[in-house]
Amino acid sequence: MNVEELIKTHKLIKELKYNITPLDKGYTDKILYINLSDNTIKEKDVAPQMKEKFIGGKGYGLKLLWDATKPDTKWNDPENEIIISPGPIGGITQYSGAGKSLVVSISPTTNSVMDSNVGGFFGPYLNFSGFDALELQGKAEKDVIIVIDGTKGTVTIEEAPEEAIDSHVIAEQLTEMYADDEKDKFNVAVVSAGQAADHSLIGMLNFSFYDKKRKAIRLKQAGRGGIGTVFRDKRIKALVAKIPGVKGNLNNVVDLKAIMERGKRFNKEMKELDESQNQMRSKGTAHITNIMNDYDLLPVDNFKFGNHKDAYKIHSDIYRDKFFTQGLPDGCWIGCNMSCTKGVDNYKLRTGPYAGSSVLVDGPEYETTSSLGSIAGIFNPEWTIEANFYCDTYGICTITWGTTLGFIMECYENGILNEERTGGLKLNFGNEDNAMELLHQLARGEGFGKVAGMGVRALKKMFIEKGWGDAQFLQDIAMENKGLEYSQYVSKESLAQQGGYAMTNKGPQHDEAWLIFMDMVNNQIPTFEEKAEALHYFPMFRTWFGLVGLCKLPWNDVEPENNAEVDEPAKVPEHVDNYVTIFNAVTGSNIDKEELVRQSERVYNYQRIFNLRRGYGTREHDAQPYRAAGPVTVEEYESRADRYDKQMKEIIGIDPEGKSVEEKLVITRKHREEQYEKLLDAVYVRRGWNNNGIPTLEHLKNLGMDLPELIETVKPYL
Repeated sequence: MNVEELIKTHKLIKELKYNITPLDKGYTDKILYINLSDNTIKEKDVAPQMKEKFIGGKGYGLKLLWDATKPDTKWNDPENEIIISPGPIGGITQYSGAGKSLVVSISPTTNSVMDSNVGGFFGPYLNFSGFDALELQGKAEKDVIIVIDGTKGTVTIEEAPEEAIDSHVIAEQLTEMYADDEKDKFNVAVVSAGQAADHSLIGMLNFSFYDKKRKAIRLKQAGRGGIGTVFRDKRIKALVAKIPGVKGNLNNVVDLKAIMERGKRFNKEMKELDESQNQMRSKGTAHITNIMNDYDLLPVDNFKFGNHKDAYKIHSDIYRDKFFTQGLPDGCWIGCNMSCTKGVDNYKLRTGPYAGSSVLVDGPEYETTSSLGSIAGIFNPEWTIEANFYCDTYGICTITWGTTLGFIMECYENGILNEERTGGLKLNFGNEDNAMELLHQLARGEGFGKVAGMGVRALKKMFIEKGWGDAQFLQDIAMENKGLEYSQYVSKESLAQQGGYAMTNKGPQHDEAWLIFMDMVNNQIPTFEEKAEALHYFPMFRTWFGLVGLCKLPWNDVEPENNAEVDEPAKVPEHVDNYVTIFNAVTGSNIDKEELVRQSERVYNYQRIFNLRRGYGTREHDAQPYRAAGPVTVEEYESRADRYDKQMKEIIGIDPEGKSVEEKLVITRKHREEQYEKLLDAVYVRRGWNNNGIPTLEHLKNLGMDLPELIETVKPYL
């Protein structure tokens, strides 16, 4: 069907006409609430206390979700919500990286609170349409789209029976449908999932943006925790936001001059320093791939190893020279000079339902070069690019899928799985064809693909219950914590990074704390107290980006020329000062860098207690799979025997001479597990928590978060 024919199939279910509230100091103080069970559409006011304590973005999402749900609300209950909120800085165009939104929901894989950050245009366009957040609740009877028209002041729920499900198609259809002409496509943003989100627990959301240079729709992903599955369970096919355009000072900031001055300073750094630092403009985050391999941090064969002899085949230079289109302003929000959103143009697909089509593939970013590559023992960029495209359009998180695939392949190689159990698929490491077929099966909801789509925690539980392998071995190699699959860094030799993964509120995602270089490479935080300080500051600081609508990459993926000479260079203090200045310039506040961290602490502790409310949030849930901490198998130990033997002698104080590898594994494990428990003790003290990981009443009062609902939740644990 063409667009005109598609429009004729739509049926208007409900419409709200509203007066568009312009932003003032970054806020409209309005929330758009939609309940698809009874088709309620209404505006809600933001209470002053919510604005003061939760700031925006992830903070608003957590507060709204807490108020809307009960402790036992399931992910697929109608009362579960999806909240999208960009924060007060989201949408400014004078400083790089200000186009982020946070998506919050109860996760199908963790059964607790999930937050996922995402670029693209929808978040800022939601702001410019008059809303600080979109709150989606209930379930539609049939597939619907929701259209927020910030040009007319209307919100509609419409039956949309004929549009595609897969994201690269429906994003194009709806952009063309709601744009007045080619130029107006830039003013339309679409959120969608894909057919695999219908058949799995690991579905994700795509947020579109229109690339003027390519004249094409592009996609950014809110990947983690299965929020796309919630989206499709609610029978939402897509969200659409349309605005008149972006120009000037739509956030109505207090001091535009200050923001422009900091933006100009940052742009100068990008222009002069990027090529000699991280080459974000030519490689994007894929520049990390070869660095990780060089430092034994690239996940290979389900995190067994940290490098591989074939890693040169996926070197970032290869992506730059052979695949990524160069010379385009690759930003996923207006005014961002990082230009790191690399893409592969005119890639001809070889498999699946779109075989033979030439498509634009967004990425791969670093996480995908490893998750859809080395973690499965695959070192073929073209396979990774094809899998990247299909994960995106099907609505599957590449990190989650890659870590799941690595787990499945290790289970296959150890006889836990076999061809009978996989429906005929040989899923050994490096098997490209069967790995791709598994992804297509997932999208169709068929065969072992549908089983694989449950994610690592559910697979581990299933294999143990069926007696398919040793339970302890499965526990050790299943790279998940809190039900979320690990993102793509080997943490064995960095105790701080182990904490940065397993002590997260949502599960092991690198956006909260990435401390490998500080800890392992540069040895800047050798003591438990120093590690605890880092595991306090960096998660709190990084949380702040998700409160206000900022991307973290401009913080430290290019640094001022003299950054190495300043105190605490890992914090990039000049850029921290930029963010304090910008927040004050947008909102009219007068915070300092300490209050910036306290803003995050309030929300971080709130999320910890939200987990507690749902039956999690205690020390036992900060446990990590042993593969994250040390070698599980003889093969792993022997691959780094010199390192492990040296550590045993010099650090543990036991001479490895004459001991079998099995004995050495036991000794190494005991030591590393003890070290991790000591780390938990130190971090809990620094964060103001008791020995079970519960925020104390004194700490909550000190933060101004001694709210009645929080006190009621924590008291039984104190």
